[in-house]
Parts: sequence; structure tokens; C-alpha cells
Amino acid sequence: MKDELMLIGEIADFFGISRKAIRLYEKKGIIKPVKVDAENGYRYYSAEQIQQLNALLELKALGFSLDEIKMIIDGKTAKIPLLEMLEKKRQAWKEAMNSAKYKEECLDNIIHNVQDSQTAEKITEMTEEERAWLLVKMVCIEDVRAQKILSEALWL
Repeated sequence: MKDELMLIGEIADFFGISRKAIRLYEKKGIIKPVKVDAENGYRYYSAEQIQQLNALLELKALGFSLDEIKMIIDGKTAKIPLLEMLEKKRQAWKEAMNSAKYKEECLDNIIHNVQDSQTAEKITEMTEEERAWLLVKMVCIEDVRAQKILSEALWL
């Protein structure tokens, strides 16, 4: 039976995670060793636990919490709640991607503004106030309300 099992260190190395992480997953009741040697305390894991760990790591990489992962691995979610959990996580990733895309567009605008500005070349020679105004002009603020609030804040 020992030949079919892997030690905690072996699977930690295989997955590139720490033994401490696997012990945490064990403590949370997500992954349980198939055998613990009474003499030395070594934990042994079967192919089934290794598959569970692989699923756990994939779900974790997708942003699921350990509690959510435990529910999924334990089968404590019916088909509809599981689909709802997956859809909610997909929506969160879509929002994160949209936010990242917006930030990328803002940075593109700032880069373009800096490249086109002759004033930006002299940024090291400017006073703090001049640099602040230059940065305000260069930064991508598309929302008129935000622009107004920023302008009012600068004049306070």
C-alpha cells in the first residue's frame, strides 16, 4: 500500500506548495490523508487526495475561498447553487478584467499625453505646484463630475 501513496513532502514538491499549506487544507477538512503513521506522524495521500488537491488549487486560483472549495469538494452544493457560485465568480472576473482594461486605457492616454508634451521633458526642473498641474493635465479623467471634484479639491 505504501508504494501507491505519496508523502506530504512529495505532493507539496509536485504542486509547488508548502507542507504548511497542505496541513492547513487538512485542518480545514478539505484534504485528509488516507493514512497517518502512528510512529512518526508521516501523512500519506492517495491518488484521490492528490486529485482533490489539484481541484482545490485550481479553484483557489480562480478566486474561491477555502470554505467555498470545501463545499464544492464535499459535494455540499446542489447543481443550481454550484452553477450560481461559478457564475458569480465568473462575473467577478469579468468586472476585474473590465477594470483592468479601463486602467490600461488610462495608462495609454497618460503615456500618449507625456509623449506629446514638451513641458513633460522639463519635469525635473518644475516646482512642486507646476508638476502637480502637469500631472493633472496628463492624467486620464473622463468623468466630468470627477474632474470638477478634483478641480475643487485642488483649490481648497
